[in-house]
Amino acid sequence: MQGKGLLGQLIQSLCCLPGVGPKSAQRMAFHLLLRDKQGAKQLADTIRRAIDEIGHCQQCRTLTELPLCEICAHAARDQSIVCVVESPADVWVVDQAVVFKGVYFVLNGRLSPLDGIGPDELGMELLEQRFSQGLIKEIILATNSTVEGEATAHYIAEVARKYHIQASRIAHGVPMGGELEFIDSGTLSHAFDGRRDMP
Repeated sequence: MQGKGLLGQLIQSLCCLPGVGPKSAQRMAFHLLLRDKQGAKQLADTIRRAIDEIGHCQQCRTLTELPLCEICAHAARDQSIVCVVESPADVWVVDQAVVFKGVYFVLNGRLSPLDGIGPDELGMELLEQRFSQGLIKEIILATNSTVEGEATAHYIAEVARKYHIQASRIAHGVPMGGELEFIDSGTLSHAFDGRRDMP
C-alpha cells in the first residue's frame, strides 16, 4: 500500500523539500490531513499563487511579485551601497541579522566555469549597468566563503574598480566553506562590521 495512491503521491511530493526525507514527509502529510486541513488548503493555495506570481526584481534580482522588491523601492534605503549575495535566501538572512541600510544585488549563483556558469548567468551585465550610472559608492561582497564564492567576489571587485567603486568583502566569523543561510545572526553581524577592502 505504501507509495500508492494520492497519499503516497503527497508524501513523495513533500520529499522534494530540502532536508525532508520519507519519514518527515510522512509526518507532515498525516499532520496536514488529520490535524490541519484548513492550513493544508491555505498552504496549497499560497504555493500555487507564489509559483504563478513571484518573479525577479528588475533592479536587484531577488524574488518578488512586484516589478521592484520592497527593499529596492524603499525610500530610506541607501542606493549608493550595494550588498552582493548569491541567492534571495541570503538577502533574507542578511537583512534580518545585520543593520544594513543599503540595497542588494542577487547573483542567483556563483562563477563556476565547469558547470557553465559565467558572468552572463549571474546578471553581471545588469550590475555593470548600475555601476556605470555613477550612483554606487561601495559594494559589499557577501558571497559564500567557498572557492567559487571567493572567485566570484574577486571578479566583481575587479569590475567595480573599473568604475572607481570601493569593493569590500565580509570577513570575520564566516567560516571557509560556510553558507550564509546557515550562519547565526551574531556571527553574520560581526562579519559585516569587520568587512575589508578587496585586494
